[in-house]
Amino acid sequence: MAAPPSFRLAYVPGVTPAKWVRIWRERLPDVALELVQVTAGEADGLLRERGADAGLVRLPVDRTVLSAIPLYEETTVVVCPKDHLVAATDEADEVSVEDIADEIVLHPLDDTLDWAAEGREGPPGMPAFERPATTGDAIELVAAGIGLLVVPQSLARLHHRKDLTYRTITGTPQSRVALAWPEEATTDLVEDFIGIVRGRTVNSSRGRRPEERAKDGAKGGAQGAAKSAKAGGAKAAGGSGQRKSRQQPQPGRQGQKAGGGRRTGGGAPKSGGRSGKPRRHS
Repeated sequence: MAAPPSFRLAYVPGVTPAKWVRIWRERLPDVALELVQVTAGEADGLLRERGADAGLVRLPVDRTVLSAIPLYEETTVVVCPKDHLVAATDEADEVSVEDIADEIVLHPLDDTLDWAAEGREGPPGMPAFERPATTGDAIELVAAGIGLLVVPQSLARLHHRKDLTYRTITGTPQSRVALAWPEEATTDLVEDFIGIVRGRTVNSSRGRRPEERAKDGAKGGAQGAAKSAKAGGAKAAGGSGQRKSRQQPQPGRQGQKAGGGRRTGGGAPKSGGRSGKPRRHS
């Protein structure tokens, strides 16, 4: 007996797939969706090795193997202790890279920001002696007063602590979240999930399973055939009525034929003898 269909979705820290998972379970209740949490650095390899059907990842990814649809960009923030000078900035205001130029800024090994795109080797400020292994480790060092940390806002929220806060910072790269999958494995279920993340409705002709599209297509074909048959029958009936009408004689002409044709004079017909005076015989 064949195993029931399933769909494995990988996601990196900071990304929340809950809304899309809920829609999936509403639309495809017969297909189990399994969530696989993976670090940003491991996401590419997991997808290449088919450890998941698709993944919510951070760009860039290996586009020679993976297809990707960018979904949104995240705001970049600087995380600091609540008693730090940066925290004195109003929450509605922004901090610039110049404001933290003299601060120690931690650079974790799993950093997801593309500093090279900004022409930098790493975050602004002064580097620490060592790079923390993870963003979670860097958060602990910020709480200990070792330095600051620049991350996407979702990661700042993920590692929230009561003794820390964050402010929006300008002049830094922004993390882009995308849906990625192996290009050679663009299955019908992948198309279904693409339709969900792009906001297509359940009645959309794209991003749906083949059996659903075939069912709709067969329904439409049957309706079209019925309309054609109905139109053909009406045309045939109309043609038959016209032929029948042409075959019926017109009353006026029929009367003329019955009367023997046109009459050229009045009175009785001629007897055939000659009229006038009789000849004299000698």
